[in-house]
Amino acid sequence: MAIYSYAPQGTCSKHISFELKDGKLHNVKFEGGCPGNLAAIGKLLEGADPQKTADLLRGNLCRGKQTSCADQLAHALDDVLSKSDSKTV
Repeated sequence: MAIYSYAPQGTCSKHISFELKDGKLHNVKFEGGCPGNLAAIGKLLEGADPQKTADLLRGNLCRGKQTSCADQLAHALDDVLSKSDSKTV
C-alpha cells in the first residue's frame, strides 16, 4: 500500500493524506478544515476509484474561493496518477 501526502493550497485544511492499494483509495484524511464534512468525505471514498474520484471532485468550490478541500483532493489524486512512482506530492 502506498501512502501519499499533499499540502493543499487556498483551503482551511492544511494536509491531505491517503493510501492507494490495488488501484483503490483508502484512509483519506484531512487535517484542519470542517471536521465533520471532511471525515464524511473520507468515509464515502473508502475503496473508491481514484480517477473517478478526481473527476467527480475537481472544480468543487467553497465559499467563493477558487478551490475547496474536495477540489484539492482531486488535484492531489491527479498529481499521484500522473506520477504513479512518487510517494509524496
